[in-house]
Amino acid sequence: TGNWLLVWSAILLAHRAHGCPDKCLCYTASKTADCKNRGFTEIPARLPPEIQILQLQNNRIWRINQNAFTATPLLKILDLSNNSLSSVAPGAFQKLRYLQVLNLTRNMIHYIENTTFSFLPHLKELDLSSNSIIRLPETFGNSTGNITLLSVKHNKLQKMERILLESLPNLKVVLFKDNPWQCNCNIFGLKLWLESFLYRGGISDGIICSAPGIRKGKDLLKVPYELFGACSLRTAHVSLRHAIATSSEHRGSQKHGHHGELGDGGRGGCEPRPRPRPVSLRHAIATVVITGVVCGIVCLMMLAAAVYGCAYAAITAKYHKEHSAPVRQHATPEKKELFESSLP
Repeated sequence: TGNWLLVWSAILLAHRAHGCPDKCLCYTASKTADCKNRGFTEIPARLPPEIQILQLQNNRIWRINQNAFTATPLLKILDLSNNSLSSVAPGAFQKLRYLQVLNLTRNMIHYIENTTFSFLPHLKELDLSSNSIIRLPETFGNSTGNITLLSVKHNKLQKMERILLESLPNLKVVLFKDNPWQCNCNIFGLKLWLESFLYRGGISDGIICSAPGIRKGKDLLKVPYELFGACSLRTAHVSLRHAIATSSEHRGSQKHGHHGELGDGGRGGCEPRPRPRPVSLRHAIATVVITGVVCGIVCLMMLAAAVYGCAYAAITAKYHKEHSAPVRQHATPEKKELFESSLP
């Protein structure tokens, strides 16, 4: 019995020296700390510094201190799903320079600050789904350009800034499902970005409008941009250059039956006027081209008719000339004979 106590004490001391918290299970081979379902209310202390995977899902963590991950700089995967986080302090993850996957699903986060994910140059997957997020910033912070997957589904987003998505040039998958998207001028830029993203081979579950009523339940990509005619002229001007550059590409896209775009997110809450006025330069150019083609065809037809008429007249004249000469030649002797026979 004494020997077993000594062995157990040695194992316990080694375990404590290794730095694994009492309620967690640490695996040296996989460099994983399993701390899920342990009732933690904050990030546990004394985590092994060499771990690369930290599982903290299904706890009651409600805050993350700025120095919470100072002792675990090598983390690559961090799972904080199904906790009680209502906000995340800016810079809370800034020590995790090697972090690749961050799972914050099923929390109570209401908003994200624009420096929340700063200094995460290797971050590839960011999952913010199933929270209560009502707005997102124009940027997630410095050094977040390598994100390839972003999920914001099952939140309370009504709009999303196009500039945020453009700051993530390596995106391959974006999930928007189940948000109360307001399909007015504020979402115009997102519509344009999404069409271009899908054309480039990106993957998305699409955006379904919740308002206004006439568009409720409709796919944003299938709402003609002409219906956004009430959006400000500044909005149209900002995106004209992009619309011209991508119009030919959109014409060949088969993904969602895309419509042309104008706009980049304009005045808040503006709705289409009863008489929407087209502001599409692409359509204007198309109209001019079609009109020119039709006029050209009509002119060619008129020219062809004139040429045909002239040719027909020339042929007819030549025909009459050729057939009238013999008649005159044969008629003259007969008349002469009749004239001579009438003489006494």
